[in-house]
Amino acid sequence: MSKQNSKRKIGLFQIVMLGLSSIIGSGWLFGSWEASKVAGPAAIISWVIGAIVIGSIAFNYIELGTMFPESGGMSKYAQYSHGSLLGFIAAWANWVSLVTLIPIEAVAAVQYMSSWPWSWANWTRGFLSNGEITNEGLFIVFLFILVFTLLNYWSVNLLANFTSVISIFKLAIPLITIVMLLVSGFTPHDFNNPSLGGFMPYGSAPIFAATTASGIIFSYNAFQVVINMGREIENPRKNISRGIVISLAISTAIYVLLQFTFIGSIEPSNLANGWHGVNFNSPFADIAVGLNLYWLTVLLYADAFVSPFGTGVSFVAQTSRTLAAMVTNEHMPKFLGKINKRWGVPRVAMVANLIISVLLVASFRSWATLASVISTSTLIAYLTGPVTVSTLRRIAPNFTRPIRLKLLKFMAPFAFVMASLATYWAKWPTTIEVILVILLGLPFYFYFEWKNQWKETRKQFVSALWMIVYLVFLSVVSYLGSTQFNGINVLPYPLDFVVIIIVALVFYYWGISSYSFQTDDDLDKAKEVNDTVDDDLLK
Repeated sequence: MSKQNSKRKIGLFQIVMLGLSSIIGSGWLFGSWEASKVAGPAAIISWVIGAIVIGSIAFNYIELGTMFPESGGMSKYAQYSHGSLLGFIAAWANWVSLVTLIPIEAVAAVQYMSSWPWSWANWTRGFLSNGEITNEGLFIVFLFILVFTLLNYWSVNLLANFTSVISIFKLAIPLITIVMLLVSGFTPHDFNNPSLGGFMPYGSAPIFAATTASGIIFSYNAFQVVINMGREIENPRKNISRGIVISLAISTAIYVLLQFTFIGSIEPSNLANGWHGVNFNSPFADIAVGLNLYWLTVLLYADAFVSPFGTGVSFVAQTSRTLAAMVTNEHMPKFLGKINKRWGVPRVAMVANLIISVLLVASFRSWATLASVISTSTLIAYLTGPVTVSTLRRIAPNFTRPIRLKLLKFMAPFAFVMASLATYWAKWPTTIEVILVILLGLPFYFYFEWKNQWKETRKQFVSALWMIVYLVFLSVVSYLGSTQFNGINVLPYPLDFVVIIIVALVFYYWGISSYSFQTDDDLDKAKEVNDTVDDDLLK
């Protein structure tokens, strides 16, 4: 390895900071408030469930990430085991969720700027109108997206050093907030107040609904930034798994404590209309003002700018590598995968994502509108992970596995079921909307199949048929599901959960059995990448 390449390697501390910088974005500022409106004090359980969902999914990707230590790897795994169509569906769904995250974080930063209370900041008040970014605010959003991109444009080291510094600030402010609110205004009365309906004021179903619909899955999702950095990580055999586990564990503890603190710090006047009626402009900042903690308010408004900013920077790196990786799947134009030789980053892909992000936010100026498809599209991509890792155990038993997960036979189907349930928790009609977005990418796939004279199209279709049918099933069950999840109640709660669990296991095993239809070429490509797992990675 050359000295130049060695300098670009990211160590464990940097990868943990990069993971945390991605995970702790606008979610911590909105999530506790949104979740409490849906589930009341029981929202604490929602954060634990969300961590279990994402943790079980991440578990499967640890083995895949160390088997194939390559940039943008999560866009390739499904193709290695099941061919190009399933690989394209997974990669496209993942890319859609990631490229939408860039403008979302920019919108979040500008939205918080618009509520700055200081007289010198009056010029920011026009950035938001009726919950949407104005033309004036849109210019600032574009500027942020440009800065996000430029900070990634010059090498991995610049990104790593930037995110390491900003992550320390992003971790400190939530911790300071937790301590100060616990000391200054915390009361346990709100946790089981009979007049408010007790600990679970709306029953158990909203606990699950809050997990996806209130941005909890969205908040945890960024663990995959570690996977997609691939060979840019120093000692990937150890640091990929360590980076994921440490960043998820720290973020889970912070999010649960924030929810606990938020519930216990709300003044009775804000609960006059029950938990559904809790209304804040800037949740934690408004609580701090009520407690006369003005210095904390200043820090919170500053972090409301810094947290989304840091996450946006991290996801520019993530999204560019995802798009570049799709080129090697041979269903995207080759120029998008070009890596700058001097800096080692996919600059063309970054510029393409910049343009797409600008178009997205120009069309959809609301944070909520942009967020509506992110969690579900991500979960659809994640459905392929457990199937792929189990399939490769069958068809490629001799591949080098730096980490061989001992509990995979249980964790793979468990993760598939959890991802399926979490998709359902997003509520109708989100699932069908996301499927339509995914279908928008298929013309790219079929164009390149046409250029290849449709040689393997039938085989690829049969190999991916289980996923296509499953997406239809998830849409139908979402429509027929319980009223708690916006269905027509043909399948009342909790029968809807039982149906999804049983059918999910059927499709999981169907997916594994479909490996026989995949082409040898895809497995050969997987072998080439796996052969790069050399002695240095196995130490």
